[in-house]
Amino acid sequence: MTAADAVPVVFVHGTRFSAGQWSVQLAALQDEFPVVAVDLPGHGKRSAQPWSLSSATEIIASAVDSLGRGPALVVGHSLGGYAALEFARCRPERLRGLILAGASASTRGLRALPYRWVAGLVPRVPEDRLARWNDRLLRRLYPPEVVEATIRSGYAFHTLPAAWSEVLGRFEADAMRSVKAPVLILNGEKDVVFRSGEADFARAHPHARVELIPRARHLANFDDPDAFTDAVRRFARQLPAVS
Repeated sequence: MTAADAVPVVFVHGTRFSAGQWSVQLAALQDEFPVVAVDLPGHGKRSAQPWSLSSATEIIASAVDSLGRGPALVVGHSLGGYAALEFARCRPERLRGLILAGASASTRGLRALPYRWVAGLVPRVPEDRLARWNDRLLRRLYPPEVVEATIRSGYAFHTLPAAWSEVLGRFEADAMRSVKAPVLILNGEKDVVFRSGEADFARAHPHARVELIPRARHLANFDDPDAFTDAVRRFARQLPAVS
């Protein structure tokens, strides 16, 4: 049972995944915090909904409101991290804290070129082939209790080009200046690409800090679920009370 003053937490999944990405975190945190995970537009149960950052922002806002506890801690991974940054800009009054996981790299300039290439390549490969490849990869790398919820929920390859086309060219460290709440930049130690701008992102915000999960890669909450969950728990406990 959660305490009356516990911080509400909203989890936002990464590219091609769904709310199922957070099954381990939800189970571990629900006794202490009000928690919920969302499906972004074009993903999971919203597979038929067209992608847009504005729709993603509204979905996150609705999830915050659904918990009925006021401003929330929003935890966003990869694509979900950039969506959370947009939410922070558009709905600052609903944000109590922000965790960016695998989402502290600029999406502008030459560094974005590989992602534009991938976004263009994905539609050329049959979705069933991509799904089989993802199933095999996840099951080879992680135990069933970590990834089965993600596998059951399916993948949103059809949404990837539109989602990343909107995100690419839009975000860099300056986006942190519009975040009015404390920020934790939580990256896998070996996520070289998506932590490439973490120092710049941290410097752009007066109350941001960086924490690394040792030996973890881009899917840090899969690589070390306990360490990821512990980082979220500690950050949530340290957030100032709502005035």
